[in-house]
Amino acid sequence: MAALAWLIPAALVLGLLGLGAFLWALRTGQFEDLDGAAYRILDDDEPPQDGEDRDGSGR
Repeated sequence: MAALAWLIPAALVLGLLGLGAFLWALRTGQFEDLDGAAYRILDDDEPPQDGEDRDGSGR
């Protein structure tokens, strides 16, 4: 029974922290452009410049 005295408040605090993080993400616009990242991954990178390999190391 003593364990419940710790577990219930801990669960409530963690739930409130998660809710707070979600509300913060909503207010700061983290979910505004959901399709942009999906299309950005399909875009090709710029071609390498003269003397530069694809990884940009120049070797």
